[in-house]
Amino acid sequence: MSATFIGIDLGTSGCRAYAIDESKNILASANSTFPLSSMENGHIVQKPNDWWQTCRIVLSELLHIIDNAQVKAIAIDGTSGSVLLCEQNGKPLTNGYMYNDSACKSEAEQIKNTAPAESGAHGASAGLAKCLYLKKLINREDIVCLNQADWVAGNFLNRFDTSDENNALKLGYDPVQRKWPSWLNQLDCLSILPKNVLQPGEASGNICSEVANYFNLPKDTKIIAGTTDSIAAFIATGCNMIGDAVTSLGSTLAIKLISDKPVFAAEYGIYSHRLGDKWLVGGASNSGGAVIKAYFTAEQIESLSQYVNPDISNGLDYYPLLAPGERFPISDINKQPVLSPRPNSDSQFFQGILEGIAKIEKLAFDKLMELGAPYPTRIVTMGGGSRNESWRIIREKRCNIPILNADISEAAFGAALLARQNFNDAIREK
Repeated sequence: MSATFIGIDLGTSGCRAYAIDESKNILASANSTFPLSSMENGHIVQKPNDWWQTCRIVLSELLHIIDNAQVKAIAIDGTSGSVLLCEQNGKPLTNGYMYNDSACKSEAEQIKNTAPAESGAHGASAGLAKCLYLKKLINREDIVCLNQADWVAGNFLNRFDTSDENNALKLGYDPVQRKWPSWLNQLDCLSILPKNVLQPGEASGNICSEVANYFNLPKDTKIIAGTTDSIAAFIATGCNMIGDAVTSLGSTLAIKLISDKPVFAAEYGIYSHRLGDKWLVGGASNSGGAVIKAYFTAEQIESLSQYVNPDISNGLDYYPLLAPGERFPISDINKQPVLSPRPNSDSQFFQGILEGIAKIEKLAFDKLMELGAPYPTRIVTMGGGSRNESWRIIREKRCNIPILNADISEAAFGAALLARQNFNDAIREK
């Protein structure tokens, strides 16, 4: 029988798991939703125990389909910047403050005045701002601040002292020096951050006996250091060479590019994650599919797409934004949307928006190259916009490189690939 590897994705609204074999074939998948986020004193929160209970349900369902005895490793990804405080034994002391909560503004100002500009911990939605806020609520020393994926992985290990280099970035981790930086001492929080920070794909330890018995899994099943959900989705696309890029055409336009060197430019919203011996650089524009949906229904988009002519530009020089303000590739909080003149033809207006977002994508890759990253050799697309073939051609002509659609971009599949990677690395070392 073939070895089996499991990836678990803790997303915005639920949990998904994939099981794959040594040849990367998908053996099974399962998913379930979390209870909706709620508000707590102006903050967006979820209950950590809901994460764990949903994870157990999903994994149990998956294990009913595959051969449990063949499971070799499990890796977990989670939403970047979602954190909680817990006791050293893992008992939650707070709710999970979610990635999209940006209410910790005074803490973000503290970080701004302390952290170097290139740190990934800047911003009110970063994990470190929430960590500082929660530390004021729970005035104890014997506590740990963990990311969502860290805490769920800790339940498998019965050990709550470990993170990975990608999730730790927004808590202030320095991926260049590969350690917690000394400036965190000025914020009096270094003592409560995870003691161990591993590379994604590195073995954290064996599953604990209690959890192994509950799921009827082998006692030597490895728990592998995971990553963030967006990086797991990147890994799922199969991109792994310098120059490979992924553009996510969702509500916003998000770009990630594999580089041989890091790029840090907080003023443009650009930061870099380690990815093995390479770097994943990128940023996110405020433009994207949400602008299209503000003007057209799903039915209209499908209908108008038939009239788009990717070979002939309509000459409308749009910069599509929902509201003033842009972060990447142009940094201007007062940047105005440009969506006029609007032609009488809806199809021409629609094509103008597509071309405008394609222009921003090209500007983004030009900005990354200007700051030291390579220009992409190919772009893989994921997200809802990847289904529009005319848009793909428009973008390909603008960027002047091949643009492909991802065969799969499920974060749980990317996490499963991380679990498999560790197994294969261990085999090679023997």
